[in-house]
Amino acid sequence: MFPQKRIMLIFGTRPEAIKMAPLVSEIKKYKEILEPLVVVTAQHREMLDQVLKVFNIAPDYDLDIMEPNQSLTSIVVNAMESLESVLVKEVPDMVLVQGDTSTTFVGALSSFYQRIPVGHIEAGLRTQEKFRPFPEEINRRLTTVITDLHFPPTPEAASNLLRENVAKSSVFISGNTVIDAFLSIAKREFDLNKIGIDAKGRRIVLVTAHRRENFGAPMKNICEAVKALAKKYDDALFVIPMHKNPSVRSTISETLGNIKNIMLMDPLNYEPFVHLMKSSYIILSDSGGVQEEAPSLGKPVLVLREVTERPEAVTAGAVKLVGHNKEKIIEEAEKLLCDPEEYEKMSRIINPYGDGKASERIVKMLLHYFGFVDKKPDEFCVKM
Repeated sequence: MFPQKRIMLIFGTRPEAIKMAPLVSEIKKYKEILEPLVVVTAQHREMLDQVLKVFNIAPDYDLDIMEPNQSLTSIVVNAMESLESVLVKEVPDMVLVQGDTSTTFVGALSSFYQRIPVGHIEAGLRTQEKFRPFPEEINRRLTTVITDLHFPPTPEAASNLLRENVAKSSVFISGNTVIDAFLSIAKREFDLNKIGIDAKGRRIVLVTAHRRENFGAPMKNICEAVKALAKKYDDALFVIPMHKNPSVRSTISETLGNIKNIMLMDPLNYEPFVHLMKSSYIILSDSGGVQEEAPSLGKPVLVLREVTERPEAVTAGAVKLVGHNKEKIIEEAEKLLCDPEEYEKMSRIINPYGDGKASERIVKMLLHYFGFVDKKPDEFCVKM
């Protein structure tokens, strides 16, 4: 009988929770030898709780660090102080962190201080620009230095790690766990009328924008582009779930309020948001998750950013970078709204981020790492 290994999953935001949820489920399949311990910092409280409910996850520890108007410094300090006592008490055999949030970096650093191995889910994403996105680019680079097992979602992300002299023996391409979570939710039945959306036969244009680098003038430009599109295409319904950040909400409300075919709403829970994406014709977004998920549904995405750490979908042709230039956004959106060939070209691309089996691959690699299986699965080998 093998001794049970304890795997601690640390996360704090909605995107992290979405991407960690299928891993929690997969680890539970091996309950005789693996024990998952879920620790949430609650860096984002309300939006995190929504996802925990959707995936029926009850955290073993909820550090509840979120404060009104919290700064990056307060997030890091509060999470560091809270995580130390949990790690000392539980002494897990491995800590898993995901992505590039402040919780991700702090989870890795705290584990390092306790000499606990770290596995990094969605490793290797890079823009090579220090402040774009901010602070995510530096969070993920610092996490890489600490990590023992790297799980990049794509060959390109793996190549980024190897260029930084990460040992090839520690790098295992898995696909992205967000696709596992996304496909499981997309299979469910859901009526958009439950959240007040009735398109009445109109095409839905979904718009989301919340990135720090888009605050201020860029956000205003994005809104002006959407306003112009809505006025020209009054046969389309523009649906905009607004982020909770006051800076984002004020700009969107001031520019896009009281336009008959623009629907402003509060942020949606994950399940209705997935089904809103599913019902959309095109998507305009600065979200990393949307870039990964939408190609699985054949939905073209115009990325409202100047650079992206997810270039695979751009290369494949499923998404297109348009930045925050008003004229560029309008031009590219009109192509998709008016040109069936252009739309078909973007909508038929196979998703480069995975097949829904990333969690299975990651857990198999953990089993190999801990000696429960002898042979390393071939699918984890980096193919250059």
